[in-house]
Amino acid sequence: MDEDQKLMETIKLRILRSFKWRKDVVVPLATELDITTEELEKILMNHLDMSSLEALHPTFESARPKCLSLKLHSDLRLCWLSDVLEIITEEEANKIKAKLVKEIIGGKSYEKVLEDGKKQILDFLQNNI
Repeated sequence: MDEDQKLMETIKLRILRSFKWRKDVVVPLATELDITTEELEKILMNHLDMSSLEALHPTFESARPKCLSLKLHSDLRLCWLSDVLEIITEEEANKIKAKLVKEIIGGKSYEKVLEDGKKQILDFLQNNI
């Protein structure tokens, strides 16, 4: 490895090991993939160039609401209630999910929000005939 490659690797590692990158990207993804943070850092360094690393963190943050919404869609069984049975409209499902995502981002636990979401859906189904 020449000096330029070593320098580039050092710079990439500094970005990946910064507090926000570790907290928001590296640790959660490494945990999810069941690998060490060092293994994930190596993967990211091999797949991302400097401009991608510098620009990616804000993109990762902006993807969080969408990921939470997709997870809620599944966990609230909206796949069945909205997509298949069509007893909840897509608009109503999106409205419920958007409210719940804001609560999670605001600091409420996912489990509590999921429980509240189930109650909201049940209330909606019982009162909107």
